Amino acid sequence: MAPILRVMSDGTVRDRSEITEAAADDVHLTEADRTVTLTTGQPMYANRVGWAISHLTKSGALSRPERGRYVVNDLGRSLLLAHPAVTRADVEAVTGYRRARSTQTTAPEVIENVDSLNPAELIDQGIKQIHADVKAELLSRLMTKSPAFFEQTVVDLLVAMGYGGADGQARVTAATNDGGIDGVIDQDTLGLNRVYVQAKRYAADNAVNRPEVQGFVGALSGKADGGVFITTGRFSPGARDYAEVVPTRIILIDGERLTSLMIRFGIGVQTKQTVSIVEIDEDFFE
Repeated sequence: MAPILRVMSDGTVRDRSEITEAAADDVHLTEADRTVTLTTGQPMYANRVGWAISHLTKSGALSRPERGRYVVNDLGRSLLLAHPAVTRADVEAVTGYRRARSTQTTAPEVIENVDSLNPAELIDQGIKQIHADVKAELLSRLMTKSPAFFEQTVVDLLVAMGYGGADGQARVTAATNDGGIDGVIDQDTLGLNRVYVQAKRYAADNAVNRPEVQGFVGALSGKADGGVFITTGRFSPGARDYAEVVPTRIILIDGERLTSLMIRFGIGVQTKQTVSIVEIDEDFFE
């Protein structure tokens, strides 16, 4: 991150490839160093610069005046001035940003000794960290878009999950007078079986409380036996307890589960690369 901020300190707007080469020149990377590649064929230095640009952008040290182009800002200059080495701890101290960690209980918070992990475990850890980063970015992007965009996103997700079927229909309700219903998915051609959706954008540390869930249940009265309440935030214990005991079947999806489902069903994300892992074919040697 330090060489990136150094080369960007002149205030020039650059794209990723320009930053990559300028940073490599800044640290006098040799031609031999630049030929070192990952198994995917991508130069290792370009991969590392890409991750560093992403980290600096998410922390607010770099700005994006337009798609695919970056420029340093006052926060980035202050970071470099105060901490010339620019470690992740330095970024957190100056900007308050901390890289997301996987919340799965099987993933350690910090890997003290990567040598203790076998290659398959290293790959698994890497994928979990990539997903944690992407999930944090998905929530950030969703919060910058309009409520209508978010409502359409959750409807698209449910359709991708198989709700609606080949002959069903899915739609976002009118922006006004929706009675607490943001989306309707018909599970059959005639609409006899419907899924009702409420989608609310909340900050990650804000909770949807019991009254909001009660209001959603009330909006379903006489229309359906159940529905899905989706938020970018979280649900309070009271909200979850109510959803468990109320006769109406209510599924609660918080920001963590929402982004996990978006990754799983390809909503708002795309596959960057695939890696084939090989092992010995025992049958061949029989």
